Amino acid sequence: MKKSSGPPHHFPFFLPLYSHESTRGNEMKLPHRRKLVSAFSFISTSPTSHSFRHHNFVHPIASPRRTSTTKNKTSILVKMSESNQNYNNNTNNGQETIEAQRAKGGFRYVEDVAPGLKLDMELKTIHHTSISDIQEVQVIDSYFGKTLVTDGKTQSAEHDEFVYHESLVHPALFWSALLSGTASSSPSSSPSSSLRHPPGTAPKSVFIGGGGELATAREVLRHSTISRLVMVDIDPQVIDVCKRFLPEWGGQAVLDHPKFQLVVGDAHKYLMETKETFDVIIMDISDPIEAGPGIALYTQEFYRRAKELLSKPNGVFVTQAGSADFVPHPHAFPEVGRENGDGDASRETTCFAPIMNTLATVFDHAVPYSCPVASFGEDWGFVMAFDGGE
Repeated sequence: MKKSSGPPHHFPFFLPLYSHESTRGNEMKLPHRRKLVSAFSFISTSPTSHSFRHHNFVHPIASPRRTSTTKNKTSILVKMSESNQNYNNNTNNGQETIEAQRAKGGFRYVEDVAPGLKLDMELKTIHHTSISDIQEVQVIDSYFGKTLVTDGKTQSAEHDEFVYHESLVHPALFWSALLSGTASSSPSSSPSSSLRHPPGTAPKSVFIGGGGELATAREVLRHSTISRLVMVDIDPQVIDVCKRFLPEWGGQAVLDHPKFQLVVGDAHKYLMETKETFDVIIMDISDPIEAGPGIALYTQEFYRRAKELLSKPNGVFVTQAGSADFVPHPHAFPEVGRENGDGDASRETTCFAPIMNTLATVFDHAVPYSCPVASFGEDWGFVMAFDGGE
């Protein structure tokens, strides 16, 4: 889960600091996807300054996006298009075509990207809608194809889910292999085959926090070295809905894989109590909303615990980090709010920089990077953290 639907908040535990540096056997039949490894861009870091696009990393900023639970849940927004209210029925031998019915109804899927900025697109089909103990869960068909929506926010879409999930997984797993001193990869031309490392090399064990779509696990299991993958997600209904309606995301092939273990529960509690170590820890979770369930997974305390559970010397931690702001959000600039007299000037709307800054207080290196996710309407950020080396 990624996007949140709650109000923006300040998070005093985000310290506004700079970064210190800055198996061929048992291969699974993974769902086909269009690209093997998506492009991602690393942001260079320096011990004296950090900036990303319009943000100075010295400022603590919080995000209102992509969490799975808030007190005031927002369901999918479907509205009648005003431009279609006067639509003249197009008939063919007395029967309207499906296209005419759709145009007549004018159903739209509208999602807030930032204050004053929305994504507005045709809503073709609602495949599923339900309410779990955690959140509202829907699968729709829109401009970006089949889309998972929770609490009114897009979580992943058929058009570009692979961009998000590949960018979250592969840099960390390959970096773990590099840190072990044994990295060497020669990806097969087949999109459904494994990403190969020399036999017996790292990474072997991986933990995923969240990841209910199963696509993050799908990408991890492409790596031939993996011997154990543990995924802990709090909402079993999301997993079941994705298995039924979004099998291309991973589905039953992931759930049935002999290396995969699913735990339904609290990822924070699991990591705090486990004695197992992992080569890579991947957090595919909600943004840090003050009233949301994901906030405890962004603190120094949690990052220190994750560091204790990482293998040496090749342990790597990676987390999704919210909007990377390729379109500047008005509230990211408090001085603008003051100048315009626009409400609370202290409101800011990204968590990318604070997550990196907090990780940098725990690990030797915290590396931010981003990729464009069209269905989110913006670039999306990630932070990879590790110790040792230059």
